[in-house]
Order: sequence, then structure tokens, then C-alpha cells
Amino acid sequence: MSKFTKEEIYKIIEEENVKFIRLQFTDLLGTIKNVEIPYSQLDKALDNEMMFDGSSIEGFVRIEESDMQLHPDLDTFVVFPWTSEKGKVARFICDIYNPDGTPFEGCPRYNLKRNLQRMEELGFSAFNIGTEPEFFLFKLDEAGEPTMELNDKGGYFDLAPTDLGENCRRDIVLELEEMGFEIEASHHEVAPGQHEIDFKYSDAVKHCDDIQTFKLVVKTIARKHGLHATFMPKPLFGVNGSGMHANMSLFKGKENAFFDPNGKEQLSETAYQFTAGIVKHAVNFTAVTNPTVNSYKRLVPGYEAPCYVAWSGQNRSPLIRIPTSRGLSTRIEVRSVDPAANPYMAMSVMLAAGLDGVENKMKAPEPVDRNIYVMDKEERVANGVQDLPATLYDALQELKKDDVIKGALGEHLLEHFIESKEIEWDMFRTQVHPWEREQYLSSY
Repeated sequence: MSKFTKEEIYKIIEEENVKFIRLQFTDLLGTIKNVEIPYSQLDKALDNEMMFDGSSIEGFVRIEESDMQLHPDLDTFVVFPWTSEKGKVARFICDIYNPDGTPFEGCPRYNLKRNLQRMEELGFSAFNIGTEPEFFLFKLDEAGEPTMELNDKGGYFDLAPTDLGENCRRDIVLELEEMGFEIEASHHEVAPGQHEIDFKYSDAVKHCDDIQTFKLVVKTIARKHGLHATFMPKPLFGVNGSGMHANMSLFKGKENAFFDPNGKEQLSETAYQFTAGIVKHAVNFTAVTNPTVNSYKRLVPGYEAPCYVAWSGQNRSPLIRIPTSRGLSTRIEVRSVDPAANPYMAMSVMLAAGLDGVENKMKAPEPVDRNIYVMDKEERVANGVQDLPATLYDALQELKKDDVIKGALGEHLLEHFIESKEIEWDMFRTQVHPWEREQYLSSY
């Protein structure tokens, strides 16, 4: 059953005085794109007749095959509460289709749905996701451009007046709740100027939609407070970076397939097999879950971010943690993911990795319950602990080796993702950075 009918949508639009509609979608790099139409064109949009030029969107199509269709998902309809009372703006999230009416394989949202079909073929009914996206707040200058001046000097769980972002966070929460989000927590994170707002888990497609909406709301409300919100993984040296821990569970009907009251640690064989799949493919999917040059400045020892592939229960140094909650809340937490990731693609590759473990009945390695950060290389090797890639270049080479992860992306997304990221790496590699001038200009 759809959340809204067309009739209900028209009624809400009239009651809320909506004048414009945004048809949103997500490109290859996880950036939200939209076409804004006046209310008078809504009939055309809901009949899937709105076209746009796909050749101008990162990772879509060439200029000679540019026409693409936008298919609004009625369940994603929402009115932006912060827009003008004189005429509000609403939005739909759309899937991208080819002119012949077939799904576009380069649409990240469609690609996630394709992977979910594979999950259903294996007997599961839902892939539930809960994420914890972190962000920094920087002050804007007089021209409205971001500065490197943080908005506070607070730390983990600090309160005002130390946490000057509290009012901004509160307004973000109020806007999100008005849009239908169920907010579970809001607090200052470890680093100065760093924040986290947690919202309730949901099925994979909806949650990825929510992540994109969350980012939009955070940035919009921050600007109203004279602040710039960034989901850049590591904007500052010497402090913690921003992660987006991903909590995942498979369901069969209303039952959590990871929970077994009689299993070891009350975990099912499916949970251990899914974990084994994540462990096996983690190095190879890192280019997708940590997709920028900057991502690898976060994945270093000393700042709570995982940089070693292992799993455990209570231990927070491995990449994979299994929180203590059981029953319907039984879940596997992958801690390496960062908020620069395209959520639809990140969830696709992690689901495929876990399902590979389930389908092939993989045996999970022994948990690592020691602090991995204090182990030397020989100890890590002896405990079967792999290092995550150290750079985006290394991660791309690992991605190219893994048929399961490549299959999860599909040929179109894979080809364009690698091409885009190799260009990004080469631009970074050939750039002369301030650190180099500081180190070498006077010495040589």
C-alpha cells in the first residue's frame, strides 16, 4: 500500500498552499539533484512525463542519449516546512527511467532496489538500516561563504553555552519531526563543532531517502543560523572525523533473521554468515563506502575510526561491531562508512557482501576482543586482521578485484564510478598542497 494516493497529495498541496514541486534524485556521487516545477505541471509529473537532460548529470549518459524520465515515488511526498507561507515547496524523490520506460541502470536508487530483489530471492523480506551521520558546523563569513572557524569548542555530550550548536540542532530536529522523522537522539560529538542527530531505522530504500533528506535539512537550517554544515569526512587535522555508522539487519516477515534465542550470543547462523561476508568483502567495498580522497584521512588510528577489518561485540576498535540489543533490535554495525558515501550505493555493496556470506554459508572468523590499535603488524596478521586501504587509489584497485561488489553496482555505475574516482585521485596526486610548501620550500 502506498503512503499517499494522488487525491491525498492534491488535498495536502491545497491545504498547505504549495506552489512549487521539486522532483529530486541522486547522482553517482551522492549529490541531490532536482527539477523544480510549478504546481500547474504536477499532473504531467505524476503521469511520469517529466523529462530532463541526463548528459549533464555526473555518471548518467552521453549527450547523444540524454533524454531521461523522472518517475516520482508518491511515498516520498513531503512539504518543506521552512518554505514561504506565501507559497510552499514540496518534493518527491524520483527513480530515473529510460525513454522506453525501462529502469535506468545508472540510477543509484534503482540499483539498490535491484539488490533487494536478490535478497528476496534468498527468502528475506526486508533489509533494515539505521545510520548515524555526523557533521561539522563552521561559521559563514560576511559573503555567506564557509570559513574554517568552528561554531563551538564543545566535546562529547556537552551542553550550552559550550555547545553553541545546540539551538541549530534543536531547530533541525523540529524541522525533521515536522517532516515525519522519528528522532531518537541529538547531541554534540567528540570533536569541537561536530554533531550527531540519530533518526529511527527503516527499510533500506526509505532510509537512504531519509539520509538524503536529512543532509538537505541540516544544510538548510544551519545556513539560517549563519553556519555551514559539512558532511566532509575529515575537515580538520588532529580531531575525530565524521562517520556514518551503518546498523543492518535482515528480516523474514516480522522476525529478525539475525536473532536466535538459542544461538551463541543469541545470534543466528544467518547473522554470523552475514558478518563473514562483510569481513570478506570489506576491503573491496571501501571505495564505495568511503569514496573521496579525504575519506582516508579519517581512516587512521587514534581517532576512533576503524582502519582494520575484524569484528567483535563490545570492542569498538574493529570495523564491525554487534551491539548488545537482541530480539527485533539485533543488528550488525559497520563503522567504516562515512557520510560522503552515496547511501544507495553503499547499502547495495554491503548488502551484497553480507548475502554472499549467507548464500555460501561462510564461517565468521573468531571475534577480536582486544584493542586492535595497540597491536603491531605481526599481531594483526596472526589474528587474521586486514588493513583497510590507505588511499582512494588503493581502494579502487581492491574494488576492481571483487566480482560480488562489482555485480552489486552493475556495469554502468561501476564503470562511471571508477572513471570519476580515478580522475579525482589524479587531480589530488598532481596538486601541490600547502603541507609540501611548508615542508620543502625553505629547505631545498
